[in-house]
Amino acid sequence: MERISAHISYTEATKSDIAIRHGLNNTPNADELEKMKIVAEKLFEPMRAGLGGKPIYISSFFRSEEVNKKVGGSPTSGHRLGNAIDADADVYNVAGLTNTDIFNYIRKNLEFDQLIWEYENPDGTPAWVHMSYREDNNRNQVLKARKVDGKTKYEVM
Repeated sequence: MERISAHISYTEATKSDIAIRHGLNNTPNADELEKMKIVAEKLFEPMRAGLGGKPIYISSFFRSEEVNKKVGGSPTSGHRLGNAIDADADVYNVAGLTNTDIFNYIRKNLEFDQLIWEYENPDGTPAWVHMSYREDNNRNQVLKARKVDGKTKYEVM
C-alpha cells in the first residue's frame, strides 16, 4: 500500500500487536488516512529532519475504534482519529538521540495539538513522546503523564 510520508510506511502506521493478537481490523478510512498524512507532514517529518534525519521508532500511530477500546484508550484519543503518533528514540538506540531531544525539538520548533512526556525511564527521560496535530485549533498543550495510585495523571508542563 501507499506511504504515509517519506519515512513512515502504511504498514508501520497501522501495525498493532493488539489487533493481530485479537484478530481486530486496524484499517483507517479515507478521512483518518488523510489526518495521518497531515500529522506526519506537519510533525514527524520536520522533527526527524530537525534532529539530523536519524531513524525514530513509531510505537503507536493509528488505532481503529476496536483496537483503541482493547488498549484502554480514550474514545477521543488522537490515535483513534489518525492524528497522533507515539515516537521512541530509545528503540533504535541511535547515538546522540533521545526522547528528550524529540520532546524539546517539537516544543521549541513546531506547531502541535498535544505534546506529552509519557512517563519516565529510570534516568528521568520520557519513556516515549506522544505528539498530535489537528488541522484546526491546535492547543499547543504540553503535558507530562505519570502513574498515581495505578491511574494515569496528566500535569501541565
